[in-house]
Amino acid sequence: MSEGFLEVAHLSVAHLSVALGGRSVLNDVTMTVRAGEFVVVVGPNGAGKTTLLRAVAGLLPASGEVLIAGVPLAKLSLRERARTIGYLPQGHVFHWPLTVFDIVALGRLPRGAGADLSEADRAAVTRAMEQTGTAEFGARAVTTLSGGERARVAMARVLAMEVPLILADEPTASLDLRHQIAVIDILRRHASSFGTVVAVLHDLALAARHADRIVVIDGGRIVADGPPREVLTAERLAETFGVRADVTEARGAPLILPWALSDSR
Repeated sequence: MSEGFLEVAHLSVAHLSVALGGRSVLNDVTMTVRAGEFVVVVGPNGAGKTTLLRAVAGLLPASGEVLIAGVPLAKLSLRERARTIGYLPQGHVFHWPLTVFDIVALGRLPRGAGADLSEADRAAVTRAMEQTGTAEFGARAVTTLSGGERARVAMARVLAMEVPLILADEPTASLDLRHQIAVIDILRRHASSFGTVVAVLHDLALAARHADRIVVIDGGRIVADGPPREVLTAERLAETFGVRADVTEARGAPLILPWALSDSR
């Protein structure tokens, strides 16, 4: 790779399988995400959603193939991966009392940033903090922040990387309603600028309103993949999530109203 990173992140996953501790967690998953798409992965607990993101990021041993812009993930060096993929894990645990600015600046390391940030590096960090509403915390130790504030700092660090492909695992967890919408808007804008976003969400309402496509995983397999209104049906919610729900429409998107457990699971 002469440039050291890919500017466009068309993602293809073919026959991806993962076994952990001798147990099959992901089974023969095949999917394609075009540059410019915002795809949300949903499914019950333990379905394999996080495993899928980690395997796509190259963080787990897996069989099958992952292609980014037509290039096999296995052929990308660690530096090239870091300049192409931004992975936002669950949890947002920070062990060291670094300032928020310094935490976000870590996102510039794959681009060669050192102790003395260049003007371009500082501009990228500042932009990311402004986008996530964390600029006001810049001089504070990250360990003094609330869980929701730390989640936004973690998002800012990924944005500061300026990578084409973002893999976000529960990016709205622990956020209040305002910041949930703000984070989803950030991911939506990234995709709209011909980036690529694959996010795991438990909030089906957010997924239905904002995703281009919903991928439903159950038992380590994809059981549905398509536009939200085609995928998030009452029948699918009963079969996959074990809930009875009314599915109506509001502002052009499915509106899901779960009201009881289902006998389907």
